Amino acid sequence: MKIIIVGNGMVGFKFCEKIRKKPNNDHFEITVYGEEHRPAYDRVHLSEYFSGKSADDLLLASAEWYHEHHIKLVTGELVTEIDPIKKRITTHKGTVEPYDKLVLATGSSPFMPPLHGMDKTGVFAYRTIEDLQQMEAYGKSAKKAVVIGGGLLGLEAAKALLDMGLETHVVEFADRLMPRQLDISGSHVLRNKLSTLGLHIHTSKSTKEILGNERISGLSFADGGLLDCDMLVISAGIRPRDELAVKSGIQIGSRGGILVDNHLQTNFPDIYAIGEVALHNDMIYGLVAPGYEMAEVVASRLCGDNGKSFTGFDMSTKLKLIGVDVASFGDALDLEEECVPIVYENKAKGIYKRINITRDGKYLKGGILVGDAESYNMLLQITQNALALPEDPADLILGSRSVGQRGGQGVDALPDTAQICSCEGITKGDICLAIAEGELTDLSGIKKVTKACTGCGGCTPLVADLLKSVLESAGKVVKKTLCEHFAYTRQELYDLIKIQNIKSYSELLGRYGEGDGCEVCKPAVASLLASIWNEAILKQSTIQDTNDRFLANIQKGGSYSVVPRIPAGEITPDKLLVIAQVAKKYKLYTKITGGQRIDLFGAQLHELPAIWEELIAAGFESGHAYGKSLRTIKSCVGSTWCRFGVQDSVGFAIEIENRYKGLRAPHKLKGAVSGCIRECAEAQSKDFGIIATEKGWNLYVCGNGGARPQHAQLLIGDIDKESCIRYLDRFLMYYIKTAEPLTRTATWLNKLEGGLSYLYEVVVNDALGIGAELEAEMESLIVNYECEWKHAIEDESVRKRFKHFANSDEGDPYIQFEELRGQKTPANWNVIV
Repeated sequence: MKIIIVGNGMVGFKFCEKIRKKPNNDHFEITVYGEEHRPAYDRVHLSEYFSGKSADDLLLASAEWYHEHHIKLVTGELVTEIDPIKKRITTHKGTVEPYDKLVLATGSSPFMPPLHGMDKTGVFAYRTIEDLQQMEAYGKSAKKAVVIGGGLLGLEAAKALLDMGLETHVVEFADRLMPRQLDISGSHVLRNKLSTLGLHIHTSKSTKEILGNERISGLSFADGGLLDCDMLVISAGIRPRDELAVKSGIQIGSRGGILVDNHLQTNFPDIYAIGEVALHNDMIYGLVAPGYEMAEVVASRLCGDNGKSFTGFDMSTKLKLIGVDVASFGDALDLEEECVPIVYENKAKGIYKRINITRDGKYLKGGILVGDAESYNMLLQITQNALALPEDPADLILGSRSVGQRGGQGVDALPDTAQICSCEGITKGDICLAIAEGELTDLSGIKKVTKACTGCGGCTPLVADLLKSVLESAGKVVKKTLCEHFAYTRQELYDLIKIQNIKSYSELLGRYGEGDGCEVCKPAVASLLASIWNEAILKQSTIQDTNDRFLANIQKGGSYSVVPRIPAGEITPDKLLVIAQVAKKYKLYTKITGGQRIDLFGAQLHELPAIWEELIAAGFESGHAYGKSLRTIKSCVGSTWCRFGVQDSVGFAIEIENRYKGLRAPHKLKGAVSGCIRECAEAQSKDFGIIATEKGWNLYVCGNGGARPQHAQLLIGDIDKESCIRYLDRFLMYYIKTAEPLTRTATWLNKLEGGLSYLYEVVVNDALGIGAELEAEMESLIVNYECEWKHAIEDESVRKRFKHFANSDEGDPYIQFEELRGQKTPANWNVIV
């Protein structure tokens, strides 16, 4: 049977992949035509091209893959005619080829609004890699760019322009961003978040004309407004590529799109349509997951399985837009009369959550998540499988307010028919069966066998939970290996490094790993080496994230911030004068942080060593604001000044901060010391907090602020200073040795079997008999402490790394600033005053 596929996009490729995986497919002769000059690539992650990925990185498969699977791939050739009667196609090169079955996967093209001036230089569509390459080339001479369209594609295009360093504006016709996914309140929260990230947003704007002579100079709007710009990207929606069908007599809908039935057949039984070109029940699906399901249906039918059909698809989606999580699921907007919403909004943190439940409180119908979409997968499953809700449905978005309880249900409550991976149509039953039959023990094995997690990746947390559940129910130990390059957990690697006295990533990889490593294991191992030996982090600079590599936080516009350590916030007037002099000399934006320190923003890379030099000469040290390490020990004034204070909180805070400064850990650490129960230092919101009592000190552990605040819990009360330090040593070292990478203490305790009671036994009662060992390891780290800034400026080979250009001491000429409230800020920073 001769099968021709017209269109080699993501859906066309998926059809090739699926049909070659079906049993008894050897009798198929398959040819796929693509008009682009490269094989299929990942359009979903197209904006990552501007974050460093190459065109080859985005390929779904190489040309060799097609050859290996006996598929003839024809690129750079456009199919121009179909003869449904003679069953043959013709290309623009004159190729004529017969078929038995024809699959149209021609996708869609960008909707280009009928604006005067669309032909001007500087106007681009956002659809293909060629579009991106042209945008990249043109953008080097541009300064201010506009995107028309505030939907999913428009915001993706905006991210690309921001990554190019351009001042970026988004113009949306509707009254809100993402009008198909978000309500007014959710869109408002998203808008505020994106504005703080440098995006200028204009809603309720109807573009009238593109201004300029041959080259774009701006836009005019129907309300009389003007917006100057020198680059425009159109991302206002899509139109199905149905022109081939129109010419060939294949029936299309009144508003475009090839009409198909539940079998994806057109009015010609031997011609199928899948993906964004297919019009099913008056619906064009603009997401990749429905297209993949269509590919599965057609591949199954051609292989003799007539039981499959396409009856529609859930349009729930989860995305990260310019670093902000956004999700909508189920009945998110069009509430039925029997539904009531439950809403949580935190404007300060940019979080909005809304769930729509039935009036009887039994079932979840849908919802919206902005700023925090961690619960999306489980909420979607509860909606799709009509699972019973907790007694208080608000727990689904707030978490249970009862100690020791969790809101909602876990993966064990899902039926086997629950679809876990929508991209590949993989159910819970499929995954559980694959784990059991294949004796799979890790995510990589599940990916290879089932293809789950290989599409958008949104199902990965649920699949990981399923793996853990299946293995535990079978009585097997669940082993979380670091990544595919190391068959060991973080804890096992910790012991190997310690016992074998390993001092470098390359040595560890050579002895206990394989391959070249990845972005997961490199920074994790660097953190391990620093946590165990407390040597200068720059020894591992080649495997570090940017912040650790340059001992400073990179900020908007490409500059860096400098944060010297100020233990407990206590500082002399002379030291304050030095900070002021440095800030004036290098023209740095200055701000007092929430952790009682002073942050200096706007330093260029080549200026960092000179700034550090002046600060160190005045007695300052690195504040480690850039590291997964101890940040600050916040303090009130305690008994020194406060009439309520019962202990010297400042002195104790300074002692604690100087003891643990430079301590590297799986995640950042924050502490506080309060001089009385009035808690002015907010000690119970920190990874560890100490509160003074009449009898001594109360020690609290495992709290944190941030997006998911959690109070620290009382470990032990009314202890003396020496005991408090001893238990802190044990607690911190036990956390460093046992926590997973990038896990805060609060999350670590939540997952620790036995919880706080078990931690008390280990730390206070020394139930494992390792107390002395933990204390000794902490002492060795304290003895090895060295100020990283000091090391960097005194070692000339290290100091030379802090340059923008290898052959010049000049700064980056493209970094620009503007004035705001008497200080400089990045020129493209859109601040709401």
